[in-house]
Amino acid sequence: MSETRKGPDEADESQCDSGIESLRSLRSLPEPTVGPASGPSEADGPQPWTHPLRTHREPREKEDVDGERADSTYGSSSLTESLTLLGGSEREDTAPGSQLTPVGVLSPQQLEALTYISEDGDTLLHLAVIHEAPAVLLCCLALLPQEVLDIQNNLYQTALHLAVHLDQPDAVRALVLKGASRVLQDQHGDTALHVACQRQNLACACCLLEEQPEPGREPSHSLDLQLQNWQGLACLHIATLQKNQPLIELLLQNGADIDAQEGTSGKTALHLAVETQERNLVQFLLQAGARVDARMLNGCTPLHLAAGRGLNSISSTLCEAGADSLLLNVEDETPQDLAEDLLSYLPFDDLKISGKPLLCTD
Repeated sequence: MSETRKGPDEADESQCDSGIESLRSLRSLPEPTVGPASGPSEADGPQPWTHPLRTHREPREKEDVDGERADSTYGSSSLTESLTLLGGSEREDTAPGSQLTPVGVLSPQQLEALTYISEDGDTLLHLAVIHEAPAVLLCCLALLPQEVLDIQNNLYQTALHLAVHLDQPDAVRALVLKGASRVLQDQHGDTALHVACQRQNLACACCLLEEQPEPGREPSHSLDLQLQNWQGLACLHIATLQKNQPLIELLLQNGADIDAQEGTSGKTALHLAVETQERNLVQFLLQAGARVDARMLNGCTPLHLAAGRGLNSISSTLCEAGADSLLLNVEDETPQDLAEDLLSYLPFDDLKISGKPLLCTD
């Protein structure tokens, strides 16, 4: 027997993602409602959404036994063609700022189409972001009620998560203006701002922090910069691990706590900066007001970490900022106990042997 070969666009059924890495096939939209033969009268109000007659239907062999399409519809105009019929006819030369049909006049069939959810849990908002279709996104934002903006897919991602992940600041701004929640967490516990810090999308982070919802679109929860993901990391911790000084500065300007401890071992941003072995980053955090002798859960200060790793230049920077080299951790160890070169960590600069001063070098 010959094996049935999969097409190049068919996805593995074992995969379950939101369509970022691979655009999955979509279940067909609800079947069009056939209107009465005599046609609607002008006084009957809005009519159910109907598809135009098509002369280029896809062959039946492109559908599997469950009725799913074999392709991902990427590059297809089926989504945008359907949306142009929502709320009545739409002129091609409609100005960008013109008013679209309000939610209240949508028929149940139209609203059902707009709130369609794929097998991956993606709504049309998710798909508009994935397919980089800003016109479709703006149309959905104008027509959909606010609660639809915060629907999470199978990976607990909202459209806002995906817009940040794909570095689409304009989409991020549009979603925030319409009141999309900035505190919802995905399967890793990341908010959209966590994702912006991980992917170092500074423009998206600016939109999340500085844009405000339109009047009447205020979200139920304000943005919490101290919120931690499932790894115990707040946004400032992630930005520090990424060594992204502009992003760190943006977070601090918007109220991030510079001495906040991450949830696993109690490290502050300064501890993490020492671990990155970036002296300039350590200096920046110290100048921004980081507590030089902040302690982890085991009592270690940043100087303990620098001394234990043999980072002499960073240790000197911490000592110059006033770090105490005699503080004990829970194992009764001081930074001097952990130092490979003890003289580099002595808090004195006037020691002499046989009348000659000791010179401590990096």
